[in-house]
Amino acid sequence: MSKKIADRMQTISPFYVMALLQRAKQLEAQGRDVIHMEIGEPDFPTPPTIVSAGIELLQTGEVKYTSAVGLPQLRQAIANFYRQQYGVTVAPERIFITPGASGAFLLALGISLNPGDELLMADPCYPCNSNFATLFGAIPHALPVGAESLYQLSPAQIQQHWHSRSKGVLVASPSNPTGTLITPAALQAVIATVNALGGCFYSDEIYHGLVYGQTAATALQYSDDVFVINSFSKYFGMTGWRIGWLVVPEEFVAVAEKLAQNIFIATSTHSQYAALAAFAEDTCTELERRRTELAARRDFLYTGLLDLGFEIPAKPEGAFYIYADASRFTDDSFQFALDFLEQEAVAITPGRDFGSHNAHRHLRFAYTTTIDNMTVALQRLQRFINKG
Repeated sequence: MSKKIADRMQTISPFYVMALLQRAKQLEAQGRDVIHMEIGEPDFPTPPTIVSAGIELLQTGEVKYTSAVGLPQLRQAIANFYRQQYGVTVAPERIFITPGASGAFLLALGISLNPGDELLMADPCYPCNSNFATLFGAIPHALPVGAESLYQLSPAQIQQHWHSRSKGVLVASPSNPTGTLITPAALQAVIATVNALGGCFYSDEIYHGLVYGQTAATALQYSDDVFVINSFSKYFGMTGWRIGWLVVPEEFVAVAEKLAQNIFIATSTHSQYAALAAFAEDTCTELERRRTELAARRDFLYTGLLDLGFEIPAKPEGAFYIYADASRFTDDSFQFALDFLEQEAVAITPGRDFGSHNAHRHLRFAYTTTIDNMTVALQRLQRFINKG
């Protein structure tokens, strides 16, 4: 690398799936019918109630900066949401509106991690999480997890790997790429462990709402001394609007506002006004319809992959991903994904995007397209496997 490029860039990993996406776009330009099951973005449009609220604000022409912390009425609406959805009371002052969940991560880690601090997380996990830590000079420490723990960290694992440089623990539930949830009892135990160790606990809850057959617990049910990251992108269908939120412990409120003022100035104003409609009754009805559709897609794809011989030892309970063990067919899931795209025009994500623990054995399938499309994708997958 050039000496002009910051050293930290040597340890920030790329999205390997982007090479697949770029090739998929090239194949589409050539007239190939590519089925996309690689990107974490459902095919549903933003609900019309949300779109209308955004347009209404834009038509006033008064699209000015908001406070760095966000619209007061949106912070209050989120506080109301926590009370209604989880039965917990959160002061609106602790809620910060951010440019997506990525902005919430930057804010949370920026106000709590020092260079050299270590952040414990699961392997596999969403790749940006470790890169966010690296950006601030912290050290991501990914601990291998498997189906026996639902791909989640345990209190014993945290205790075993905690040392003088350890500063915090990150848990994602539902998880990307596995779609698994941490149980309420395990979440409570992990939070208690981290608090007893004097560390920071970060809860990635951006897939809350997209849960099937049970209810996801928020970290705020067990402690106020936690950072909670959430987003309007996934359940609320606002990916391109780039709006999320962060709940911080009381002692971090002042410093969080100071950092937000400097790195964000403010989250997109029209997105904030649009998000106010996310909690409207009509919107919630539509979002629940979509959740039901995603549950049906999960069941269809889960059964289809098992029938083809993939191993899925922990059935996903949330998000819109299936993390499948493909070792029956390959010892190089990245090459498998490349060849599958090239030969059968179906795009999926290799495990190497999510860490190193058994990554070469796994593929992530996103059920973000219709059952009709997935039917064709499974037929193509069977044909591809049979060729091998």
